[in-house]
Amino acid sequence: MMPTNRRRHRRRTRAKQRRRIAVIVFLLLATAAALGAVGFGGAASIGNDCDLSRLQAVSIGSNSFIYAADGSLLGSIPAEKNRQPVSLSETSPWMGKATIAIEDRRFREHGGVDFKGIARATVNDIKAGRVVEGGSTITQQLVRNLYIHHQERSFHRKLVETCLAFKLNRRHSKNWILATYMNTVYYGNHAYGVEAAAQTYFSRHASKLSLLQSALLAGLPQAPSVYDPFKNPEAAFDRRNEVLRALWKNGDISLANYREGARARDLHLRPGRIYTRIREPYFFSYVRDELVKKYGAETVRSGGLQVYTTIDPRMQRAAEKAIKDTLYYDSDPASAIVAIDPRSGAIKTMTAVTPGRSGNQYNLAAQARRQAGSTFKTYVLTTAVAEGINPDTTSYLSAPLHYQPDPYSPAWDVSTYSHTYVGSTSITHATLLSDNTVYARLTLDLGPEKVAAMANRLGIRSSLKTQEGAYVPSMGLGSIGVSPLDQSSAYATLAAGGIYSEPMAIRKVVLADGTDDKDAGWGQPRRRRVIADWVAAEVTRILEMNIQSGTGVGANISRPAGGKTGTTENHADAWFCGITPTLTAAVWIGYPQAEIPMTNVHGISVAGGTFPATIWRLFMEEAIGPTPVREFPEAHSSPVWHTFTTGQYAGEVPSTSYNPAPTAPTTTTGPSHRAPPPPAEPNPPPPPEPPPPPPPPEPLPPPPPEPPPPPSPPSPP
Repeated sequence: MMPTNRRRHRRRTRAKQRRRIAVIVFLLLATAAALGAVGFGGAASIGNDCDLSRLQAVSIGSNSFIYAADGSLLGSIPAEKNRQPVSLSETSPWMGKATIAIEDRRFREHGGVDFKGIARATVNDIKAGRVVEGGSTITQQLVRNLYIHHQERSFHRKLVETCLAFKLNRRHSKNWILATYMNTVYYGNHAYGVEAAAQTYFSRHASKLSLLQSALLAGLPQAPSVYDPFKNPEAAFDRRNEVLRALWKNGDISLANYREGARARDLHLRPGRIYTRIREPYFFSYVRDELVKKYGAETVRSGGLQVYTTIDPRMQRAAEKAIKDTLYYDSDPASAIVAIDPRSGAIKTMTAVTPGRSGNQYNLAAQARRQAGSTFKTYVLTTAVAEGINPDTTSYLSAPLHYQPDPYSPAWDVSTYSHTYVGSTSITHATLLSDNTVYARLTLDLGPEKVAAMANRLGIRSSLKTQEGAYVPSMGLGSIGVSPLDQSSAYATLAAGGIYSEPMAIRKVVLADGTDDKDAGWGQPRRRRVIADWVAAEVTRILEMNIQSGTGVGANISRPAGGKTGTTENHADAWFCGITPTLTAAVWIGYPQAEIPMTNVHGISVAGGTFPATIWRLFMEEAIGPTPVREFPEAHSSPVWHTFTTGQYAGEVPSTSYNPAPTAPTTTTGPSHRAPPPPAEPNPPPPPEPPPPPPPPEPLPPPPPEPPPPPSPPSPP
């Protein structure tokens, strides 16, 4: 065809289309005039509204989904509308045929508007004196869903809808229109689109829908609440058979198929849980909060995000098993584990188990703030080493400490759990003994402000001040609350040779349009050096010694590893924080509802070296046991030790009290009497690993709270 002829052909085609629109408008205006609803002068406003380029599609939204590191689904973020758009090739062919048969038999033939349907609807509307039959095609319904904000049944809206349908049909293919319609129409029970409907009613993908299942779903959009198969199965059954009859009349199935299908009364419903079931709820809630910070709540709920995370399901199972194999009675305390890869900050495990209870919405792993006990001594040790204090050659006094800089305030009395003391001892040896009195003196000499600053540098994000806004010396013994996530992150910095990695939960986010949101920086480790490598190496060396011969022997996994135990006042909280070159983990045990003493759990008092160390060992043996043995990073710089003269609090001779001289400077920023009592750190030998017997007929009740301690209680290590 010559260029001139092609132009003439296009002009004739456009003229024919304009005449077709005019006929449609005329028919509808005639109907409106017959009913006295609108004058013919309304055509001008119709033309103004019939412009696809001026309209923006109504945002329907779609669910956001979160996946584990292995690609398995963790869950869908709850939304008011459940929707997962899919292509036509991802939908069962029966679904498209059933939709066309019941909604628009001539869909493949007409140009977006069915003249025969309009004529039929016009006659019926005139006879009734009102709008009783829509005669809408699939294209018209799609226009209504996408572009028409108001849903009142007016003739003006009908005219605009018809005009837009014709233009939409010219712009897009039939398959695009059908797929978009099935992705946006409402099928009831919060399900928008065929994939959400297939999952909601049958727990399967739209591509797997059978003939009968497709017929049931195709009949729902006309009246989802009336034909709700969960609430009105008989009405749903009758409606499904109407769709089967339409399929037969349309030539899509045989008469025998129709009769056989119509006799099948069982709808075979299988309510889906994909939009309600959440695996790993603690980690899931943490990821959701991270997404909300970045995108806002509305986008997270209905923005169609595909979120790929760092969590390792195998390690999650190992963590849960380690807890349940150790704390197996319903009356046992809860336990939480957070494990982080120190090389990237990727969170591999974040879980908690509360025996006898499920569905706890409070994130014990990331949100709970419980006293750290002697695990905090690691940050005191790191501060000292960073100051150039050689822990092997610097001695401190192991003896009861009586600290009272203000005679009008209560004293801070510190003792060891066993009430035995070794006199002058090195900081290294005191660490292996977890000696409270040595670390209380060391914290006072260093200054609690410096210790807090070091803890923050390593990764502690919880506030380390008291309610009055002061840094108190008892902080060095773990009197301030921190989370397992904080602890795991801070210890990971030491395992990484002094390089802090911001905890990372999200590897990648795919937006609703299919693009990877690289601008957000997901999956890119945020790392920075916070202490010298030799400082980290020195602290790591002592933590390794602690697992080999100190309070942490119960956590020995026979490969490079280090760690620190921690137990708080009256055994209300117990910890083990451990490091390996490829994975660090913090284990916490306690009762979530309150600080209840754990003095009779399986017949023993819970301390950091008991159940927490056991859980850490069981978890690590499963999580990294099969992997090659690696060593901690070597320091490339040599230690820089400074001449250090112990301060006034170091002590020179054993005594039962120590009163500083009136002229001595105070290292706290607030009154010492506001500090909580010093936490305990018992150092019993680790108990044999308890076998996991079946639960007894009657679970042991939780231990009752103990009476308040005397004014000067002993301080376990």
